[in-house]
Amino acid sequence: MAQFDLPLGELEQYRPELAEPADLDAFWSDTLALTRSHPLDLVMEPVDNHLALVTTYDVTFSGFGGTRVKAWLHVPAGTSGPLPGVVEYVGYSGGRGLAHQHVAWAVAGYAQLTMDTRGMGWGGRTGATPDDDPGAGLIAAPGHMTRGILDPATYFYRRVYADAVRAVDAALASGLVDPDRVVVAGGSQGGGIAIAVAALRDDLAGALVDVPFLCHMERAIRVTDNDPYAEVVRYLRRNRDHVDAALRTLSYVDGAVLAPRATAPTLFSVGLMDATCPPSTVFAAFNRWGSTDREIAVYPYNQHDGGDEHHQVRKYDWLAKRWS
Repeated sequence: MAQFDLPLGELEQYRPELAEPADLDAFWSDTLALTRSHPLDLVMEPVDNHLALVTTYDVTFSGFGGTRVKAWLHVPAGTSGPLPGVVEYVGYSGGRGLAHQHVAWAVAGYAQLTMDTRGMGWGGRTGATPDDDPGAGLIAAPGHMTRGILDPATYFYRRVYADAVRAVDAALASGLVDPDRVVVAGGSQGGGIAIAVAALRDDLAGALVDVPFLCHMERAIRVTDNDPYAEVVRYLRRNRDHVDAALRTLSYVDGAVLAPRATAPTLFSVGLMDATCPPSTVFAAFNRWGSTDREIAVYPYNQHDGGDEHHQVRKYDWLAKRWS
């Protein structure tokens, strides 16, 4: 894929005015209050991950609607006290994976909580958390982007974002995470979830947001043919009377709409050849970020990998400079 979006100079200034629901703050305040009305009921059980340098706990906590959400908590072997923490969210279609997978933060000395995404695990990493909410409705296209899309109260990502906020609660309750040094992190869907959590909490030390999905979605569905955004396009192609309702629902979970509420420092990444999460949608969220302490790593010739292993080094450096 060639560089198909706006030129970099325009992207750096791209800060669109977006329609924001009048009840957005009340909607999320009520959602989190409802979620927290269920006891966290944190359970942590050590598991054999077959790794000599990392200890892993199988974590279960109550998310939206009381659904029991799974996660892994990975810490360096021998850890007995609080460590800086990274709460990680995973990409679209994936779950938390197996106990030995994806421990890059733990082997670098951090406490790493990787949240399962409810209802996912059918692609990429395996999952272990059902989406058991009965209010999602039956009208949807294949995938998760259109589940419950006619009403923000029933939309799939309302439940996921509430779970993700609760995952930070679980990390803090574990006794292994320093409450003053917690960052959220993720790529693609995980990056979009990290934006939402940073917007819905004011106690984070940072957000590491890679090639985020779920941003400036009204533009995204018009400029890319790639899934998962194309799920919405296919849905609206056959449900033409639902366009206004669907776009209204998406505005409640749109990372570019939520980003001005984020107060934590952030490091973003973007690939200028990314046709899955177009660069303009990433910059829309980055340029509207609520904190002025923000950086973005631009990878002109990368696609949806967003710098991949090279960017991981930059993230290590970004945290090390803040916590050295």
